[in-house]
Amino acid sequence: MASPGSCTARATDRVTSAPPLKSLRDSADLRHLRQIIAGLDEGVILVDPDQSILWANEAALGMHGVDSVEDLGADVDEYRQRFQLRYRNNHRLNDADYPIERVVSGEAFSQVVVEVAVAGEAEPRWVHQVRSLVLTNDADEPECLVMVIQDVSAQFEAEDRFEQSFNANPAPAVICRLCDLRFVKVNQGFIDMTGHDRATILSRTVYDIDVLERAEKRDLAKERLSEGRTIPQMEAELGLPGGGTKLVIVAGQPIDMGDQPCMLFTFADLEPRRKAETALRHSEERFMRTFSLAPVALAIGALDGHRLCDVNEAFTALTGYGAEIIGRPLGDVDLWETPALREAIEADIEAGRPIRDREVRIRSNEGQVLDCMVSAEPIQLDDEACVLWAMRDISVRKASERDLVNAIEAVMKDTSWLSRSIMEKLARIRTPDAEPAGVGLDELTQREREVLALICRGLDDKSIARALDVTGNTVRNHVARIYAKIGVNRRNAAAAWARARGFDGDSLPTPHRSGTNVKDAAA
Repeated sequence: MASPGSCTARATDRVTSAPPLKSLRDSADLRHLRQIIAGLDEGVILVDPDQSILWANEAALGMHGVDSVEDLGADVDEYRQRFQLRYRNNHRLNDADYPIERVVSGEAFSQVVVEVAVAGEAEPRWVHQVRSLVLTNDADEPECLVMVIQDVSAQFEAEDRFEQSFNANPAPAVICRLCDLRFVKVNQGFIDMTGHDRATILSRTVYDIDVLERAEKRDLAKERLSEGRTIPQMEAELGLPGGGTKLVIVAGQPIDMGDQPCMLFTFADLEPRRKAETALRHSEERFMRTFSLAPVALAIGALDGHRLCDVNEAFTALTGYGAEIIGRPLGDVDLWETPALREAIEADIEAGRPIRDREVRIRSNEGQVLDCMVSAEPIQLDDEACVLWAMRDISVRKASERDLVNAIEAVMKDTSWLSRSIMEKLARIRTPDAEPAGVGLDELTQREREVLALICRGLDDKSIARALDVTGNTVRNHVARIYAKIGVNRRNAAAAWARARGFDGDSLPTPHRSGTNVKDAAA
């Protein structure tokens, strides 16, 4: 790298080795030139062939943040000391690469872009686009060297913001130049979505990595691309480097980058949606196969009006209704035994209340009333809110239960010839789901539990009185209090109440008179 003085030395050598040049400083033309360029929007700095800075217009001073020509520096060396320049890639300029130094050396250049910082500051304040111009005299000798500057800070700040936004945007995107359709930018979202390498993408064109492959409106997209017009959203399939494709939505938006017409392609990854749709379709297919072959009567109804959407063979076998009721509300079919039952069930469905193994009565197509166990579960089918109905015929079981209850009622009217154990079993069959009510065993006194234990063993009042060595009236009083507390009025009902709570009296020792035991009393 050349020292700061060496460039000056070379420039001085170039000036001194040539015939002496007449400086514009000595010419009346300088005043006229200043008047011409004073009002230009572009910054203009005039440099004498001897490297001294002659003059700068207001635009040039403003682009350097100074108020006078002297603040720019008396000559090229002072300008380099007061302003530090670097390229857009953050590399500092060598002294010989400064635009003002290249102007002095007689080099012609255009559109050199540099970042300009005030000496001592780490970050640049401006971005300048510089070109050179050499003014000659009648002898075609350099008379004045001109550096023309444009402040493009706003443009490059906007480009930097776009670059940062483009790279940070998670939505996949690529940019291609319209002149050759070559990709010039790609963000991380596109790389992550496709698995392509960044360098590979930036060396290819739109049709090498076809972003419009299998597009649903491919011809329209190609036409719009060739015209540099907006490409509407459409589905396409992107080829992947490892083979296979990825379903996407692609759209194109024309933009300008550095005065170059480009096309910004953005993408939405539809592959998760396609996988979900495929999984849903397979799930629905499995559901429908299971639905058709299930041995339980099943029906699918829509929440909208409770229309039937489908019924399986088991439903037809149970109710006698087949495909002719598809599309009709259950109320029109008159499936439920009564309108009140239908309204109650539909109200529960609409309110979101669960229906699980509810005993109802339905009416078959032939008019036969059937006892059924009905359940209903909300499901989603083809994006429609539906209800899955399940029905089990329990007519035979209900008939058997009614017969059994009737038989028990008949038997318990005359219990004199039945043993105590049989009576207890019959009582339990008659009320299998009875829940304990009123007081519990712990609410009975010790004597009352002793009396209840002897009742469970089948003793009458006289035998209980002998076993407990009390009078008959005392036993009758205890029995009456027991009946009142547990809510019964018969001995076998009291025994059934006790046994329903796991109390049979066998584990409770019973006091008795000497020489008399419970068995003897019972006999």
